[in-house]
Amino acid sequence: MAQRLSLDADVRFVPGVGPARADQFAALGIHTVGDLIEHFPFRHETIPKSVAIGELALDETATILGEIQRVRSRGHAERSVVSATVVDGTGRCTCRWFHSQYLVDKFHVGLVVRLTGRIELWRDHAAMTNPSWEIIDENEDPLANDVERYVPVYPATGPLPSKRIASIISGLLPEVAPQVAEFLPDDLREKRNLPLRRTALLRFHHPLQPEDVNVSRRRFVYEEFLLCLLAVQLSRCRRVELDAKPIRVSEEIDRRIRRRFPFSLTDGQNRAAAEIRADLARTTPMNRMLMADVGAGKTVVALYTCLAAIARQKQAVILAPTEVLASQHAGKVAKYLEDSRVRVEFLSGATTKGKRSDLLKRLACGEVDLLLGTHAVLEPDVRFRDLGVVVIDEQHKFGVTQRAALRQKGSAAHVLVLSATPIPRTLAMTVFGDLDVSTIDGAPPNRQPIVTRLVTPDLEGQAWRFVRQRLAADEQAFIVYPLVEESEALPLKSARTEVARLSREQLKGYALGLLHGKMKPAEKQAVMAKFRSGEIQALVSTTVIEVGVDVPGATVMIVQHADRYGLSQLHQLRGRIGRGSKKSYCLLFADPSGESATERLNILCETTDGFRIAEEDLRIRGPGELLGTRQHGLPDFKVANLVGDLDLLTQARDDAQVVLRNDADLRDARHAPLRRALMRRYGSAMGLADVA
Repeated sequence: MAQRLSLDADVRFVPGVGPARADQFAALGIHTVGDLIEHFPFRHETIPKSVAIGELALDETATILGEIQRVRSRGHAERSVVSATVVDGTGRCTCRWFHSQYLVDKFHVGLVVRLTGRIELWRDHAAMTNPSWEIIDENEDPLANDVERYVPVYPATGPLPSKRIASIISGLLPEVAPQVAEFLPDDLREKRNLPLRRTALLRFHHPLQPEDVNVSRRRFVYEEFLLCLLAVQLSRCRRVELDAKPIRVSEEIDRRIRRRFPFSLTDGQNRAAAEIRADLARTTPMNRMLMADVGAGKTVVALYTCLAAIARQKQAVILAPTEVLASQHAGKVAKYLEDSRVRVEFLSGATTKGKRSDLLKRLACGEVDLLLGTHAVLEPDVRFRDLGVVVIDEQHKFGVTQRAALRQKGSAAHVLVLSATPIPRTLAMTVFGDLDVSTIDGAPPNRQPIVTRLVTPDLEGQAWRFVRQRLAADEQAFIVYPLVEESEALPLKSARTEVARLSREQLKGYALGLLHGKMKPAEKQAVMAKFRSGEIQALVSTTVIEVGVDVPGATVMIVQHADRYGLSQLHQLRGRIGRGSKKSYCLLFADPSGESATERLNILCETTDGFRIAEEDLRIRGPGELLGTRQHGLPDFKVANLVGDLDLLTQARDDAQVVLRNDADLRDARHAPLRRALMRRYGSAMGLADVA
């Protein structure tokens, strides 16, 4: 007798899989039997009950049962057309499949088939183009299962089509479904009117009626949200247990810090600073996100936070994701702290070995008050004497593990993360649910409006004439390309090629510079210095200038192939201009194909409100694209949608709060299954979630 498969068994042991197909399943993130049965359909096709061919109605989707009378193939393999004539005693139907030469080996005269497709008229009789098909076994009664059915369609890959996945899952479910355990407490399940987990699983894969899909999906959406929010809130509770050293900001310290800035803080900056002061004064470590639109003044608030710690003899660190941004922070800080006694140092991958060694010694001895740097700050040998405040700029550019490593360099250090990508509230409830959030609304005074226009190919000549006019008026321009060098795989323009062409053609006679991520740090800094000074009039770049770069003389932003970017990234790029005293212009060069691309670009032309743009980007492209796909730490939801399932997200948040209020560690016996499910899902990450 064959050994029974467990939910933890390797997927290769499932009948019909094997080692080769297991590799194909791995590409879909499926490694175990449990993964496989939770690989849910993204939609279901309705297969109607069969209709006699003689009763078919034009332009309707229908199913027929019949015998193949003739099979033909025309054309070559890549441009073939396979046709089959099917009869049932009441008429005939010609079915055609394009680019499906393999069907010649599947179909033969006398075979009984079930076909579903849209009915057309061809040469005075019924026809279907590319219908779905099913071969009826010769020992099976064709009418035995002739009822309306709902066929699952699964996320698939080329070598592993949805039909094959459906067949494997269908054969597996009867054996393993009894092992699917319920972990939601009965009171929650009944309160939210959710089915048992096993029932939902079976009906999601094989619904008996359309409502089964909706009911089953709601069950899995709710449980995904509940587990995520329990993990987030447990993380917050653990942070409260840490013992941080309070940093109290007196009125005198507050005045001394503000005198460092040659301007008054805005209302939004003042509110954020007040919230941060209150956090710093507590013995619980601060874990706050400061959200603001591009150019709204986050850096000033971040420096205020660092100086508050330094005034109390603590050290502070500001971590930035790129050399360009970190260098710019260093330049701003140096300007604000001119003639002060604050000891500031800069550390990056380009820091020489000798200078780095000396810096690390002084940092460990407490002879450095404020360290600014890139990922180099995360190295294990970078140690502080008494780290009080950690500031992480563009926090979504760093992975969860990296952020945790930085926090651990201090004893329960206070953490402030900055985001110039406004986070929609659905994301804030999940990914960042354990952070307190401050928002700087509005832009600093004197920021200039930015006019945004879509430039289609027929308008490019006019657009370049406009750019030349701006450069002739002593203004500057960014010109952004998606690639550093040309690629055979992508038909896109590249910065390295285009800077040479532009200097010969559209921008002949003007001083152009080139900036991209493959350049050495010293080269990048030299180019940026020339651009800031005006020696370079137009900077041809990749998205390395996406965040933080501040050049007041730049009034024009050109983004080539703009339809290849997300809304939030385009908004970030646009934020590089409008920082001086003159009106600015963002020109989106694109030839968008499809309604989605056009819709995205039109939204950017309509508004400069980063919060609305972030919501639209989340709606159109999803959270992974909005925050970056590799390091954002997003929960890997299989079913839940952060935009469409807001009602269930809200319910799960409320329920998670009630559960933990009554059983803070999920130690109650009735919560044991829920605790086990939580540890299976988030056990490896929960220790890091407080810097999510």
